[in-house]
Amino acid sequence: MRQLIECVPNFSEGRNMGVIKLITDEIEKAEGVKLLDVDPGAATNRTVVTFVGTPDEVVEAAFQAVKKASEVIDMRHHKGEHPRFGATDVCPLVPVANITMEETVVYARKLAQRIGEELDIPVFCYENAAFTDVRRNLANCRAGEYEALPERIVTDEWKPDFGPDEFTDHVAGTGVTAVGARDFLVAFNVNLNTTSTRRANAIAFDVRERGRTKREGNPITGKIVKDENGKPVMIPGSLKAVKAIGWFIEEYGVAQISMNLTNISITSVHMAFDEVCKKADERGIRVTGSELVGLIPLEAMLETGRYFLRKQKRSVGVDNEELIKIAIKSMGLNELKPFNPKEKIIEYLLEGDEKKLVEMSVKAFANETASESPAPGGGSIAATVGALGASLGTMVANLSSHKRGWDDRWEEFSDWAEQGQHYKDQLLYFVDEDTRAFNKIMDAFGLPKKTEEEKKARKQAVEEASKYAMEIPFKVMETAYRSIEVMRAMAENGNPNSVSDAGVGALCALTAVEGAFLNVKINAAGIMDKEFTGKLISDGEEITQKTRACCEAVLETVEQKINEL
Repeated sequence: MRQLIECVPNFSEGRNMGVIKLITDEIEKAEGVKLLDVDPGAATNRTVVTFVGTPDEVVEAAFQAVKKASEVIDMRHHKGEHPRFGATDVCPLVPVANITMEETVVYARKLAQRIGEELDIPVFCYENAAFTDVRRNLANCRAGEYEALPERIVTDEWKPDFGPDEFTDHVAGTGVTAVGARDFLVAFNVNLNTTSTRRANAIAFDVRERGRTKREGNPITGKIVKDENGKPVMIPGSLKAVKAIGWFIEEYGVAQISMNLTNISITSVHMAFDEVCKKADERGIRVTGSELVGLIPLEAMLETGRYFLRKQKRSVGVDNEELIKIAIKSMGLNELKPFNPKEKIIEYLLEGDEKKLVEMSVKAFANETASESPAPGGGSIAATVGALGASLGTMVANLSSHKRGWDDRWEEFSDWAEQGQHYKDQLLYFVDEDTRAFNKIMDAFGLPKKTEEEKKARKQAVEEASKYAMEIPFKVMETAYRSIEVMRAMAENGNPNSVSDAGVGALCALTAVEGAFLNVKINAAGIMDKEFTGKLISDGEEITQKTRACCEAVLETVEQKINEL
């Protein structure tokens, strides 16, 4: 599955839209990234830009944007309300999909090094990308702002992580950039059945991490309690990594709890929603719905759907569209205005208008396969059959989860259904990816070959594309083989009335493995790297033998269960 990271650079220009466009044009030129938002502020004289894409491409786009900003923004003339110390003030990378924070840190430091070495801009690494604890906090890195740089960056304590450690004329113009890796921030508002900002604020103070000021006697009007340093003592709220405030929205005539969830791996959207519901109820107030401001990663929405299904003791092994519907309905995300997943979920925004095989009707897919076009071919069909097999195993798990009299086993079958959905989704991805792999080979053969250099580049491109076209059906084999564990479990322990479906699912998995293996072998023919092809074919033979054995075992169980009915 494709890895995605988000980049949210802040540029020290919020008034001249021509300058801002020169910077964002660099981002839009980059392949593999999509510009999501440009938010200029005149008072702050600062623009927050958001774009997302595959890691290497995001790093390249960020580098080009930083480079352009250093050319068109002169920090010697910058004034604004927001703290700042560089033309590109901060440039955080955020993991979105199929990538860990640790991997994101590697990309952030790679970007920081390029900015320092190639652009001669001093760089501090902050948050998760920081090399020392004191530099994790951006405020520490930016203390004194731009005006303090001449004295700070020449010290041992605040020598930049990358780039020059002296305040040259060049650095005077560019300032310093902070490059970081942080968790995804979600702006999330919860709607209340009140117009009282004071009561909304009380709930916000109940839940936000900072909490409320401690007072003597009366918690509202009492004297503020202070520590030995004269600072107010705070009573922490119930949610970590949450900032919150109550306000009244004139447009809708309701009060809201406005929250920034600064780390959704610590406090998720659904955890925040349920906690606000609890605290509101304690104060005699009802939550009527919620509002998502900006974007959210797909997995966050899917986990919200799973959370509410688990509360109902229902199987979570349903498709993504159903999980998203459950999430929207459970939190009332469409109360104030329609919630369109295609506009609010990052991964969906990136899909574009590409025509996908998996979105065709069965009839259209069959007709497309039967046409004179060479794709979709056997690899895509093998993946399709495998996806159908995993779907059958998942169906038996879901039927078993809801079987009357088996209520105490719902979690057992829910777990199997969730596994089945995972295999199904992977195999569906390979349906289109196998066709993309074939098209990459065709594109490589279409490269120019007039000069020796062009011939060499074309030969290498064909080799790499052919390897990829061999790897995809091999991954189909691996995934289809693993999916049989769901069918075996359902044949042995699932709803006996659906045991034949588990058997058909196993047969589909076997067909997927054997069909994909034919594509592995035929794509090996044109590859020069025989060590590479030899290993995949050897591993493919082993997977095929294991799959046949597993399928036979499942069918034996199916026959036995049918005879017992």
